[in-house]
Amino acid sequence: MTNNPLPFTCEKRAASGALGVVVSNAPLGSAAGNEMLAAGGNAIDAAVATLLTLTVVEPMMVGIAGGGIAHIRLADGRHVVIDAMSTAGAGARPDMFDPDPDGPPGEMQVLGRRNAIGPSAVAVPGNLRGWCMMQAAYGRLPFADVIEPAIRAASKGFTVSHYLNGAISEHAADLLADAGIARLLMPGGAPAPVGSRLVMGDYAESLRLVQTQGDAALHGGDLGRALVARLSTVAPDAGHLTLDDLAGYRAIERDAIFGSYRGHTIAGPPPPASSGVHVVEMLNMLELHDVAAMGFGTPASLHLLAEVMRIGFEDRQAASGDPDFVDVPVGLFTSKAYAREAQARLRGVAVPGATPLQTPESRDTTHVTVADRDGNVVAATHTINGLFGACFMVPGTGIIPNNYMLNYDPTPGRALSIQPGKRVPTSMAPMMVLRDGRPVWALGLPGAVRIFPSAMQAIVNLIDHGMTLQQAVEAPRIWTAGHEVELEPAYAPMADALAAMGHRVRLVKTVGGGMNAIAFDPDGMMSGAACWRADGTVMAQGGGLARPGIRFHI
Repeated sequence: MTNNPLPFTCEKRAASGALGVVVSNAPLGSAAGNEMLAAGGNAIDAAVATLLTLTVVEPMMVGIAGGGIAHIRLADGRHVVIDAMSTAGAGARPDMFDPDPDGPPGEMQVLGRRNAIGPSAVAVPGNLRGWCMMQAAYGRLPFADVIEPAIRAASKGFTVSHYLNGAISEHAADLLADAGIARLLMPGGAPAPVGSRLVMGDYAESLRLVQTQGDAALHGGDLGRALVARLSTVAPDAGHLTLDDLAGYRAIERDAIFGSYRGHTIAGPPPPASSGVHVVEMLNMLELHDVAAMGFGTPASLHLLAEVMRIGFEDRQAASGDPDFVDVPVGLFTSKAYAREAQARLRGVAVPGATPLQTPESRDTTHVTVADRDGNVVAATHTINGLFGACFMVPGTGIIPNNYMLNYDPTPGRALSIQPGKRVPTSMAPMMVLRDGRPVWALGLPGAVRIFPSAMQAIVNLIDHGMTLQQAVEAPRIWTAGHEVELEPAYAPMADALAAMGHRVRLVKTVGGGMNAIAFDPDGMMSGAACWRADGTVMAQGGGLARPGIRFHI
């Protein structure tokens, strides 16, 4: 633990156990994963059960018709990244959206919000296929058992939290435009009240179909046909996704990106994710400075973090995206030599630039971190992109599709322009930190372009500032892409000092979303932590089975 006073107080507490830990952004999600561990499943079973249940209790954040990335460390030491990111369908065109000339500077707005709301916003989903792929390859339990907690939550219902109620309220106007989703989430025209019971009967039946048919139910089967039928509305709102797109989608197993920081190994996902490359790049730059001596949350340390983030975003904008379409110089960006050269780009006094052109990734995502007693670890970030995705429900199925077309550049001829089969870029950062080949921490969070800089800060908090895991995930955050610096409330006293150093400062409620993490002790004990920014819940298992050979007498 750090000996220096910290400018914040933790609002939650960690939980520890030697048999397994599940951390997610909803209590029933964590309970589903915990149930799998208790039934003899491993971390992969638990992660998939958690994610499937989150599609019920966090319907604004994640669904089977979404996309994401799972970073798995297997008990034998292998790192596997399951890329289930959405893709543009075969009928997608670079000019399928008309840019909005009156949109805010630095944002890729299109006329009529057609890449954000409605059928034309839906890209080919990958979540369900990725989850089924990883569970079949690395899980232990029958898939029918793994999906059962999600079916139970959907059919029996669950209690609406303040978090879900607030999400519904935030997008009330868009939700009211679709009768199906409004009927479920806005009964009587008002958001489902806090404490009320939400039953998702249609979605329970869809999950039962998945239980018997697997991912084929959506990727070419009855659920896929229902989705395509809903998308096939009259122009100009018709979607481009077809049944062939769904049937032909493939999740990809990729190799992780590795780097090092002060004697630790840093592992994260490769492109199309930004995190593995740019978290390693930013840490390489920080490694050349005595961050610990600067102190946590001081003007000097915050200025250095802001400058390192700016450089990371400059490089991300220069080369990022689907490696099948964009040449991302991974080896260059992650090299120690590049970090040394980049020191010349650090400025003593900041000069805020114009608002950079950033892909409009949604901050509305979910993250799960799971570990079992055998050494399997999963950090997985998945989403339907925007809050409630495309903001409609497929009739009779309860499925809320993604709005991943929002993440492409609507202007033809650019690196992130729409092309058939291209995967959307992502800032998702399911990260792991190891020492001497053993996991020390695993973590991740929601938050769009604020995800990987926030993950980087948590790693710095743990290694440089000696924080506990709970402190590291709850610590205040800073973020910038080079135009202005965002500070969370606990950093407000530093605003004037940073402004004096040339930064354009803006105070915000949160930078990124609820971080969920696990720490690993050498003796086999594991501790999970979730932060105040979401309904993050930790469930850990201790104790265990009876000693072998014990006899019972009546």
